[in-house]
Amino acid sequence: MHDVKFGLFLPTGDFAAAKRAALRAENDGFYSVSLNDHFFSPLGTPQVPQLECFTTLTAVAAVTNRIRLTPTVAAASFRPPPLLAKITSTLDQVSNGRLVLGLGAGWQQSEYDAHGYAYPSNAERLAQMAEAIQVLKAMWTQAEPTFHGQYYTIEKAYNNPRPVQQPRPPLMLGGSGSGLLKIAAAEADILNIIPPIFNGKDFVNDPVATVAFDMAQLERRIGMFRKYVGEVGRDPQSIELGGMVMLCLSNTTDDPLFGKIASRLGFPDVETARRSPLLCMGTPDEVRRDLTTRIEDLGITYFVFIATSAETQTLFVKKVMPEFVSH
Repeated sequence: MHDVKFGLFLPTGDFAAAKRAALRAENDGFYSVSLNDHFFSPLGTPQVPQLECFTTLTAVAAVTNRIRLTPTVAAASFRPPPLLAKITSTLDQVSNGRLVLGLGAGWQQSEYDAHGYAYPSNAERLAQMAEAIQVLKAMWTQAEPTFHGQYYTIEKAYNNPRPVQQPRPPLMLGGSGSGLLKIAAAEADILNIIPPIFNGKDFVNDPVATVAFDMAQLERRIGMFRKYVGEVGRDPQSIELGGMVMLCLSNTTDDPLFGKIASRLGFPDVETARRSPLLCMGTPDEVRRDLTTRIEDLGITYFVFIATSAETQTLFVKKVMPEFVSH
């Protein structure tokens, strides 16, 4: 089994806050920090501030020393793949080999429309992402990168300096639809499992999808993924399983905050919310037991947390994290 890793999602609209959060996360012993990749924040109206993902993570890399930098996840269609290869190679150089590239097919159509980006079908965006991965891997590893595909072509697309990490930075694909799972089975080092997006909203903003994505659904998706991995001849244990999870801790079992979060996400009650794979919520003892079950029963070892408060982070670092990782 892979080592247990904990990542932390950074504030997305204020660099000073993101920098403070990243420095604290490194000091607290987190494995990685993450930022989403959007023009429009998915957490409100299009006017809500939203930092550009790779610029922010590069700036964070310059003021940190150890913590890894994991876009969760970059939209493959926002940047031509050769440009993304150059950006990610530079970030790996700046950070001295700390990039974990999280990648997805993109989903928020409003920002595509507003910025004049084509928004083809889900199947076509996935096909484009699959080719983008080939371009990335070629430009990360080959002296004279060359790839000819249906959507993208490069010919001796020299990319120097290439990434520090050898043979290349880890690739984490985000999602759980069957198309994404098949690509991840063939190409990914890490699968970040989140609910499939069908109606232009991520799980934080889609109560129906959030409630429907229960533990049984998660287990089914993991089973599908392992089947696809076997079909392409890879060892399922070689690919790390992760997930983006909202984290809420309190020393009080019946903290009213639990009810507020459960209601906000669409759950009928706190107990149903506690059983969701999209939440780790409860006292430190309860969260420790919950994580142990996910690790031992499901094989999930990389958790990217959205912490609901500073108190939550403090309790997690002091009373939960030492059970799983050593600083």
